[in-house]
Amino acid sequence: MKKVLIYFAMAVVLALGSTSCSDFLEIEPVGAVNETNLTDQEGINYLLTGMYSALNIPAATTNSYFGASLTNYTYGDVMGGDANKGSTAADQSDFTLLETFSFTTDNSYIKRKWVAVYDAVARANNVMHLAGLIKDELSAIPGQEKDFYTEAIAQARFMRGFYLFEGIKNFGAAIPYVSLEDYESSVNPLISNVDESGNYIYIWEQVAEDLQYAYDNLPGAWPEEPGRANKWAAGAFLAKLRIFQSSPYNGTNGTSNKWTEAKSILETVIANGTDSKGTKYTLTPSYETLYTAGESDWTGESVFDVQMAISGTQYYTNAINGNSHISLSGKIGSGWGFYQPSYDLVNAHMVDEYGLPYLDKSYQSKTSVTTIDGDNVPHTDLTVYTDPRVDVSAGRFNVPYMDWDIPVTIDGWIRDLANGGPFLNKKNLPKKADKGGLSLTTTGGSTAKNFHLMRVAELYLLYAEACIETGDINTAREYINKVRARAAQSCIMAADANNNMALTSSPYVLEDKVSGNTIANTAANYRIGLYPASGWTVDKAIKALRFERRIELAMEGHHWYDLVRWNAASEELGNKGSGFLAYEKRYLLKYQSATYPDRLVTLPIPNDEIVTMEGVLVQNENWK
Repeated sequence: MKKVLIYFAMAVVLALGSTSCSDFLEIEPVGAVNETNLTDQEGINYLLTGMYSALNIPAATTNSYFGASLTNYTYGDVMGGDANKGSTAADQSDFTLLETFSFTTDNSYIKRKWVAVYDAVARANNVMHLAGLIKDELSAIPGQEKDFYTEAIAQARFMRGFYLFEGIKNFGAAIPYVSLEDYESSVNPLISNVDESGNYIYIWEQVAEDLQYAYDNLPGAWPEEPGRANKWAAGAFLAKLRIFQSSPYNGTNGTSNKWTEAKSILETVIANGTDSKGTKYTLTPSYETLYTAGESDWTGESVFDVQMAISGTQYYTNAINGNSHISLSGKIGSGWGFYQPSYDLVNAHMVDEYGLPYLDKSYQSKTSVTTIDGDNVPHTDLTVYTDPRVDVSAGRFNVPYMDWDIPVTIDGWIRDLANGGPFLNKKNLPKKADKGGLSLTTTGGSTAKNFHLMRVAELYLLYAEACIETGDINTAREYINKVRARAAQSCIMAADANNNMALTSSPYVLEDKVSGNTIANTAANYRIGLYPASGWTVDKAIKALRFERRIELAMEGHHWYDLVRWNAASEELGNKGSGFLAYEKRYLLKYQSATYPDRLVTLPIPNDEIVTMEGVLVQNENWK
């Protein structure tokens, strides 16, 4: 029987309870774990499963799904201008402070993220520690061709590197690197982020070493246990780490030129890589299929997923990547109205006559695709041509909301129109047809749909970025266009809400400028084309690449991190010109006085962590 790693709450996590602490970097003694019960192959496998389980529900803090989840919707999307918090202004006040860029170093969400990172690092170190106690036994298991010990260590080092990269993305590269030796030590276990002279210690290379070890030692696939990290996932994240390291990012974070290395790794990964199940890397033919339970998993596009399944009736453990409040609206589920796509994101999907986006952001001078009448009823102008990905990433009024219904009034769909706007969270939610097998029957917030932490489309765009930075803009255009060509292969079709959402006719079409075909009876007018060779300059290549990352990866938790590493956050999110705040405040008054602080190139290290560490841990330079 095939085994699948499922990252939902499970009893094995309890075995790791001692590896997370209330103020993490005060490392608890290794002996707190009952090592005798875990020092055999079965025990190490339990620990590995517990290590992977942190991907779904960070166990480090209460309500960790609000700020600690790897979906990164709080930071990548809401702080990145792709989504509004939603719900009401008073709900989750610390989230509101993040949304309006007015938070301080004691924000509870940021604390949860910090603790979740180091809780996961402790789990990885715990695997390495206990595996090391029985190294000889694990290295020579009778009848086993592979070296179980090396594979266990490689998985643990991948996860340590993966999570510390997550720490770098959020808090900058001057954060503690907790080695196995640190974890095992009972002497001076407090890990500093500065040297004896007070200079920051940047951990780029230590994290790269972890990911390189995993790349060198992990198998290419786990056909019987999809969900485990393989060598190609390790290579992909190593390349992404090098790209972040090479980007402008934060001037005090040790920027280097690793573009050539990243490009070389990505070439190898793209040419030879397979997903965890062993399927050759490829773009899934349909963009919509990527977000369809039962169809989206291990079809060749997943590089590293949070593996999900439905089991039991627990709302929280089966919700989208542990995020019980990212769920269907009250009209059809039991959600609270959080996480609504922004006006700026949805309107950025408008296209010109060639099916290309407005790279100069001139879409901001046009009428919004969705407007609100005097009775507070949203209306979407379905005649406006948009990129077809818009109705996969966001729910628009008058457009089918998967197979559930077609929203026409805010009743049950929008909790507070003035606070969140007229668009609906959609991309990672279950369909009505999923209930019972791929989603719980008791809630609209559960799904067996994997969450893609990295997929092949992002590999292509990372490779395109590395090509631009190394002078090969034509290859960059080729890979950007590969992603766009896939987007032309499908769209949302018209449906009849009075006939169980059966397909119906409509006056709208998809104009596929890639193939020259036209698809009739679509839910709205769509159009998409490829970038031509003529006029393709370095400047245009950079703008196209950055725009494509935003549209292709919309509502997947990436945009703020990209803007920061491109040194573009203040301009793109600010309250002047075409900045997010300047645009969104036309529609949502809460942004009228909001500003984007220049120091927000990282999150601050949580203040109570610094206090607890008694001066060993030093605040980021930009937050002092």
